[in-house]
Amino acid sequence: MIDLINVSLQFGGKYLFREVSFKINSGDRISLVGANGTGKSSLLKMIFGELLPESGKIQKQKRITIGYLPQQQVIHEGKSLLEEAKSSLTDIIDLQKKETDITEKLSEVTISEDERDDLIHQLGEVHHRLEELGSYSVGARVEKILLGIGFEIDEFEKLTNEFSGGWQMRIALAKILISQNDLILMDEPTNHLDIDSLNWLCSFLKSYKGALLIVSHDKRFVNEVTNKTLEIYNGRFNIFNGNYDAYLKFKEERDIQAENSFLQQQKKIKETEKFIERFRYKATKAKQVQSRIKQLEKVNLIELPENKSDIYIKFPAPPSSGKINIELKGICKSYGLKTIFNNVDFELSRGEKIAFVGPNGAGKTTLAKIIAGVIDFNNGERIPGYNTVISYYAQDVADNLDPGKDIIETVEEIAENKTIGQLRLLLGSFLFSGDDVFKPIGVLSGGEKSRVALAKILLTKANFIILDEPTNHLDISSKEVLQEALSDFTGSLILVSHDVDFLKPIVNKVVEIRKGEIAIFNGGIEYYLDKKQNAAIEETSERMKKSADLNSTRRDQKRIEAELRQKKYIATKDLIQQVEKLEKEIELLEIREKELEKILANPSVYSNPQEAKERNLEYIQTKELLDRTIAEWEQFSENLHNIEKLFP
Repeated sequence: MIDLINVSLQFGGKYLFREVSFKINSGDRISLVGANGTGKSSLLKMIFGELLPESGKIQKQKRITIGYLPQQQVIHEGKSLLEEAKSSLTDIIDLQKKETDITEKLSEVTISEDERDDLIHQLGEVHHRLEELGSYSVGARVEKILLGIGFEIDEFEKLTNEFSGGWQMRIALAKILISQNDLILMDEPTNHLDIDSLNWLCSFLKSYKGALLIVSHDKRFVNEVTNKTLEIYNGRFNIFNGNYDAYLKFKEERDIQAENSFLQQQKKIKETEKFIERFRYKATKAKQVQSRIKQLEKVNLIELPENKSDIYIKFPAPPSSGKINIELKGICKSYGLKTIFNNVDFELSRGEKIAFVGPNGAGKTTLAKIIAGVIDFNNGERIPGYNTVISYYAQDVADNLDPGKDIIETVEEIAENKTIGQLRLLLGSFLFSGDDVFKPIGVLSGGEKSRVALAKILLTKANFIILDEPTNHLDISSKEVLQEALSDFTGSLILVSHDVDFLKPIVNKVVEIRKGEIAIFNGGIEYYLDKKQNAAIEETSERMKKSADLNSTRRDQKRIEAELRQKKYIATKDLIQQVEKLEKEIELLEIREKELEKILANPSVYSNPQEAKERNLEYIQTKELLDRTIAEWEQFSENLHNIEKLFP
């Protein structure tokens, strides 16, 4: 479907990749991986057509349709949610317009019989294609996808510009899924999804018939929906058959081979350099020395693969605390007329590591902020435990960093017994390497500030840490560093996250927040998912039975209606043509009748008896013909009416 041939791309004089070739075939399900800054997002933009390669070409199969979901900055406005979602059905919309155009042409009496037969044939093809595309059940499909990614039915008529940035991205995702593209390109699609909608998306993509090319730091997601991995490494493309876990095994084997090759090459280089140094000034060895020098110049140096396994970060030892870190009693929280929580109780004991999960907008962040003491509540009690020291991280915590300080100064001010080398190692694990650590906070992007704030959390001496979506701006290696640190942390922890793979080794309890209520699951994230899956299987089974019956009825009804329209047209087309012909004849006869009446009413016509006789005879004949034509028109009209009654 897509063929990249000797493609190169550079920014600011630095090549992201150079003269690479790659092919995407129908049905390919590919995970695109590589370190930050290697060009993953740029590659998606090039394939979609938003970005042109510096050299090389991208060949696309004719009439191929591509859906592209960028990381951010998608805005919809001016339509309701349902209208915006349906606007992506371009094929069906075009076919329905064609159906209307053909029907209008068929109603014209001036077309020939051959033209009419051709139009009927075209109409049949249009109806067949509409049935292939599932146009008769498209309404149910649109609703299913919108509900699947988290929208509520009562939001369908809500204007799109009333939705926040994260929900705008969900609208864009819904449109791509609805439009049934041949290829879908997605750049970090899980960042704006909760566990419910993420599970639904996994299920949807597993049964999707088109090709996929996905950039995602969510290992569980890409493992479930992809079966190939495309790696961008050192400006080259490497393809592996298998999902992300299979790729890691290949990568580990390749890295071991690369390290061995690197060591062998270095050994050979040193031996060559020793030979050159030893015999550089011996005339008898001059020829061999020059030969070895040329050999060294031609050597393609093997690059040692990056190894982050030696990066290990440990939290400072937390201060001792009481058995209970925090207790909430009868908490009520509202924003205006909207009630978030009503009479909620919650307790966290020392050493518990809890995941807050649930749909977006249910109140996960609100509850985390109440526990952290960041926001007030309307009623109830918040009771901190003895010597509880809370450290809280949220996406907006980055706004509180001092813009005048550089990165290393920002983390150094709270670091105890940490050397500059240790701090640089920590910052390196959060993608700040080399001179990046001296960048002022004021020039950093939102994502970079969030990573600095997260690094500060790792240096804070607290016994109770609350993290709200900490992995959104981290690559897989950085997530692993944080994951290991949180697993080893001996204090208490609350994590608001939808990243199941990240949560697995950390949490020992799950709190689901849904519709203002909390449900507690005394087990890890896998225990929670198993419980939810079993409940969902029973619910889905019943719902699918009802939905299947309803969709089958709708589909059959639409098909029957289309067939009836076709039969009605064939049964009535000749009668309609005859009725329209007679109506025109009646109109002409009535005009002539009035003209003759006007002539015969003029006394001067009788001055010529012969002319008066002829006009009078013509008037009688016209009146008789008009009466016969009207009678004939009435008969045809009645026949037409009787046939039309057969088609409801």
